[in-house]
Amino acid sequence: MTTSPPAVRTSRLGRWLLDGQTPEPRGFYEPDTEATHHETKPWWRVMCLTGVDYFSTLGYQPGIAALAAGALAPIATLVLVLVTLFGALPMYRRVAEESPHGDGSLSMLERLLSYWPSKALVLSLLGFVATGFIITITLSAADASAHLIENPFLHDALEGRAVIVTIALISALAVVFLRGFSEAIGVAVVLVACYIGLSLVVVLVGFQRVLRDTSVVGSWTDALSMEHATVLGMIGAALLVFPALALGLSGFETGVVVMPLVEGDETDTPQAPVGRIRNAKRLLTTAALLMSVMLVGSSLVTTWLIPPAAFEAGGDANGRALAYLAHNMLGDGFGTLYDAATIGILWFAGASAMAGLLNIVPRYLPRYGMAPAWAKATRPLVLVFGAVALLVTVLFDADVEAQAGAYATGVLALMTSAAVAVTLSCRRRGETGRAVFFGLVTAVFVYTSAVTVVDHPGGLVVAGLFIAATVAISLVSRAARSTELRIQRVVFDEAATMMLGEVLVVDAPVRLIANKKQAGDDAEYDAKSLDVRMDNHLDAAEAALFVEVDVDDASDFNARILVTARRIGPHRVLRASGPSTANVLAAILLAVRDIDDMPPHIYFEWSERGPLENALRFLFLGEGDVPAVTREILRRAEPEESLRPQCHVGG
Repeated sequence: MTTSPPAVRTSRLGRWLLDGQTPEPRGFYEPDTEATHHETKPWWRVMCLTGVDYFSTLGYQPGIAALAAGALAPIATLVLVLVTLFGALPMYRRVAEESPHGDGSLSMLERLLSYWPSKALVLSLLGFVATGFIITITLSAADASAHLIENPFLHDALEGRAVIVTIALISALAVVFLRGFSEAIGVAVVLVACYIGLSLVVVLVGFQRVLRDTSVVGSWTDALSMEHATVLGMIGAALLVFPALALGLSGFETGVVVMPLVEGDETDTPQAPVGRIRNAKRLLTTAALLMSVMLVGSSLVTTWLIPPAAFEAGGDANGRALAYLAHNMLGDGFGTLYDAATIGILWFAGASAMAGLLNIVPRYLPRYGMAPAWAKATRPLVLVFGAVALLVTVLFDADVEAQAGAYATGVLALMTSAAVAVTLSCRRRGETGRAVFFGLVTAVFVYTSAVTVVDHPGGLVVAGLFIAATVAISLVSRAARSTELRIQRVVFDEAATMMLGEVLVVDAPVRLIANKKQAGDDAEYDAKSLDVRMDNHLDAAEAALFVEVDVDDASDFNARILVTARRIGPHRVLRASGPSTANVLAAILLAVRDIDDMPPHIYFEWSERGPLENALRFLFLGEGDVPAVTREILRRAEPEESLRPQCHVGG
């Protein structure tokens, strides 16, 4: 039997906003115990959906590398590629094995811990998720604006209007999601193919120009020799500036989030989607290899062919190094075409981030009771995330470099948590060698995160604000939803069904006595029955069932419970486990009402604890002030008083 809260009257605007209380039907998540009917696609097409975020970093990564490392940028980029191929890639291939249903690395950590520690960790990481994804939207839109403004055909009209242009792009993105986001993969394939193809043309033409004039390579090596006397010195310096290039690691978490969209084998099952896992690994590997080639190539040609001053703030190549080369080497016609492709993929990178947020928030927070009820609907979330993105854009003045620290902080926090999860998983499985290897990978990401925070403390401040906002909203929502019926389904086993049948009487309600199990022997139930019947003037001849609840995870807001039965001497006892004593009792009462077509009655004794202590115990432990809370849950779940189970309290 499934219960749900009563319908709420809303205005036309409210109905439009709340239309579709579930995530997108083609969303990225699915339960790991049942198959969902996603419209799956070949892995290479799904790669393009993740690629709009991952590959779009080519729009600003070469410029950031040049600013951070100068002539050393290609070597620092090579370090980034090595970390990508030999650290991040094997790590996320492991995540794909252990979390093939779109949960990402967060669910691995969630499973490693239990109860509130697990939820507190996930809430903190969600703050970093919000940081990474929101800054992805704002940073990508800001860089798209830079490409628009620096285009020779638009420069005079848009100069000095970076914030306005960025706001317009983010607003357009929000409008797309308010109307309904579909066919994302088809659009992503076109954008990625155009952008990678045009970027490859720019890089190859750049190498061709270098071959004609090899003096640029000589000038570069001379500059390296002047700055660093030995090769080891160059490598050491490259390692030191590596954290500044961490933006080039983005995209892996999205790669595992979209796994339910990856086409698998016909023999795949929800418990063992072998084909999907294999194809997801191909997706991750191909994306990493392609991106590595493009990163190294673009870093070389931009370092060799662009004057260092052009990378500085206000320079023509600032935030748009490849676009600068496209205009200078291939003319404004091709350059404008490249600008259009760059703007498209940067703007759609924001779409990828928005899609991730719209899937992650409904995945976790409502299940913890830590998001308002409307957080299950797409449109209100779009408005909230859009408003936050606009605020961030204004605060950062649409500056790409100013947002890079916050973005890197969010990305690295997720990758560090993934590294920790994979390391712990290997250790628990007894895979010592792999545990040591991933422990070293974890150390690399911890170092990179620490350096990033030291160099860009504002990034941690932004992440901290997101975490604080997430926790504050979560606690308020938890309190506001404390009397919401959070049991999705009640199932009586065969023994419990037979026991209920024994007490069903025509024109008389089923009577239940709430009991907190102590010794569990005949004497306990004798004494409890006597006290309750005396306090409530209940006839000794009237049959009654004892009902007991064991609280397992008070943080869960999406539970299904199984009711079992035991006979203790002459006493009939129903038992169940769930997130809250009051919630489980209310759900059982409503289920019994539906079986009997008559509201049952339940009998309680007052708690001896104070009201404040009871309230806190209920919010965080699922216990406390059970009679009053049970009655309130029933009142909210069943507005019709004549159909509502009755609560009696004595003592």
